Amino acid sequence: MNTFVNIARFQYSSEAQIVKGKLQSEGIQVFLVDQVLIDTDPLFSQAVGGIKLNVYTEDEERARAILKEIESYSLDDEGRPVICPKCESARVKVYTHIKDVRSFLAFLFSFLTFALPIHYKYDYHCENCEENFSLNEQEN
Repeated sequence: MNTFVNIARFQYSSEAQIVKGKLQSEGIQVFLVDQVLIDTDPLFSQAVGGIKLNVYTEDEERARAILKEIESYSLDDEGRPVICPKCESARVKVYTHIKDVRSFLAFLFSFLTFALPIHYKYDYHCENCEENFSLNEQEN
């Protein structure tokens, strides 16, 4: 009996498809969970935990090694890596959230009218020290 393990999550199906293609080109069978749901309504992505990329348990170690090779981290507007202000690591990823009233009202409007989100807040998360920060804080 084959069992599956989740090795990655993606907010958008385009990201998941790129990684899926890379793993398949290396001979690893990939299964995307919740892709159709999120493609139908992208607002559900955060609610369901994104698109899950699953592989067979016996392929987990090799798949994770391939993911580590292609892992990408955030870049600023000039193409330089975003650096964590706490530990100075470049292992920083961007994420979106609803943090203030403006973001919440935009989300509510989008949800009620079935429109795509209008306003997002972008923050960064350091995978090295778990610090959350925004680029605006870094510039000050």
